[in-house]
Amino acid sequence: MQFKLIYGILLPLVPALVAGVMLFSAFPGPGLYPAAFFALVPLWLSLDRLDSTQAFYAGIGTGIAFYLPLIYWISPTLTEYGGLNPLVAMSCLMLLVLYLSLYTGVFALAMKRVPVPEGLVPFWGAVGWVALDYIRTYLFSGFPWGVLGYSQYPNLVLIQAADTFGVLGISFVLVLANGILVIAFKAFSQKAWPKKTNMAGLSLAVILLCSAFLYGHFKLADIQGQIRGAPSRKISVIQANISQDRKWDKVFIGETIDRYSRLSLQTIPCDLVVWPETALPFYYGMDPVPSNRVDAMVRKAGTFFLIGIPAAQPSDQGVLYYNRACMLTPLALPKGYYDKHHLVPFGEYVPFKSLLRFAEKLTAGAGDFSKGQTGPVPLKFGTGTTGVLICFEILFPDIARKFVLNGADILTTMTNDAWFGRTQAARQHFSIAVFRAVENRRSVVRAANTGISGFIDPAGTILEKTDIFTACALTRQIPVMSGKTFYTRHGDLAAQACLVAFFLICVIKSMRKKFRRIL
Repeated sequence: MQFKLIYGILLPLVPALVAGVMLFSAFPGPGLYPAAFFALVPLWLSLDRLDSTQAFYAGIGTGIAFYLPLIYWISPTLTEYGGLNPLVAMSCLMLLVLYLSLYTGVFALAMKRVPVPEGLVPFWGAVGWVALDYIRTYLFSGFPWGVLGYSQYPNLVLIQAADTFGVLGISFVLVLANGILVIAFKAFSQKAWPKKTNMAGLSLAVILLCSAFLYGHFKLADIQGQIRGAPSRKISVIQANISQDRKWDKVFIGETIDRYSRLSLQTIPCDLVVWPETALPFYYGMDPVPSNRVDAMVRKAGTFFLIGIPAAQPSDQGVLYYNRACMLTPLALPKGYYDKHHLVPFGEYVPFKSLLRFAEKLTAGAGDFSKGQTGPVPLKFGTGTTGVLICFEILFPDIARKFVLNGADILTTMTNDAWFGRTQAARQHFSIAVFRAVENRRSVVRAANTGISGFIDPAGTILEKTDIFTACALTRQIPVMSGKTFYTRHGDLAAQACLVAFFLICVIKSMRKKFRRIL
């Protein structure tokens, strides 16, 4: 009897778990990106046999099977660098996974509870998924890791539509494809195609899916033609490969400067040399001896340097610390700086610090930083300008597009991914930068302490990249484009429309049900 009860509970979850595993397989690591076009089908089909509560839990099951292998690296990072007990670190990971899984749970519940004509099912699914991903991008500071569209970074044809609709627009297309397959599977299994009224909606969905690929095909050829005729700048990125356990050790400051200096001088001449996030493990400009060594090297190189540094600044609240990118002229004079605006909770600052004292050691390695006040103002080097996104900020398309609106002709992202070790996180993090390039039609330069560093052109093509945990320097001529895309000008307008539509439909359907009960 007990076995039958467990069997009855677990069996409906099997399609949900399969869907989650297939979603994970589409992302860097497994790298089977075509799986995103059909990964949700098992969950979606299973909803017909479930009640609303079961549908919600099935959606959560999909989320767990998706997010747990996708972001498992958080647990060893918290243990090794945050000093947390492994059990506590695993608990933190599971809490985050459960939170993220709530979104897939709500998606499954909405597909179950809000009936729409069969031909509109793909649209309803796409609208719901994008609306929930948009909320996830910004709610509670935002954690848009694993947005479905990011899985398609190798799919150059499809992702061209991101210059109009952003990465969430690519998610819309993927869920639309899943919905079309769901309707087709039901039709074949029941040996009956949808009625004519529903066929109109289904046909529109197929047309939209095909249009996304057609647009991508012609747009890719157009952008590649523009790239060939565009001016270029010679940029170098330095990957010094400083291990995290030595990065903040004062004993190794001299060795760190020597390594960056040696690699940088190998790249001269160039227009700009980019070092990673917090490349210098001291307060540049305040610690005179190491600062002078860096200045001497910059003057010897005779070019602009963009360097990641920790910064300290007195204020009425005491000394404030910033995660900063500083632009140095060929004479080693500071020309401008950008302070990281979107900080990582529990990584760079502790929210509700008075209540969460135990979490302060999580920021011990990188410092308890304050939110930058400089805003998305591009930094100038020679005749060029670059927007700077530091580490986690590359996940937020709104930051990148504001830099471009303010005049950036290239985008630079600097990071320290040593925290991730040899997990798939570094590959996932790198792939996200592809979309910032396509959305804004700007080349992206990426400098990472331990990799992956590289260059991405405005079409989303990865021009060159490094391996992880190797010390090296890359130098390349990158195309410079100046136009502003629809997405740059208007942002996630389509995703916001999905959000409004999702809530309106849910509210209207709910009110209609209550009204019927009253009658």
